[in-house]
Amino acid sequence: MAHQILVDVCSSCGACESECPNRAISHKGKIFKINPDKCKDCKGDFDTPQCAEICQTGACVPLEQAA
Repeated sequence: MAHQILVDVCSSCGACESECPNRAISHKGKIFKINPDKCKDCKGDFDTPQCAEICQTGACVPLEQAA
């Protein structure tokens, strides 16, 4: 499973981008997105996905929750 950033909820603060140990988060202008091929939910690095931990708006969610 990977995470996704909900564009409508994201405040574009950029905090998640620097927290990602896999560099799976990028942005184009103020739109942030997570590359699902690079995202491994921080398994092996942290107990919980760091994007979800740092996100103050709740925009970083598991892909299955975003559907």
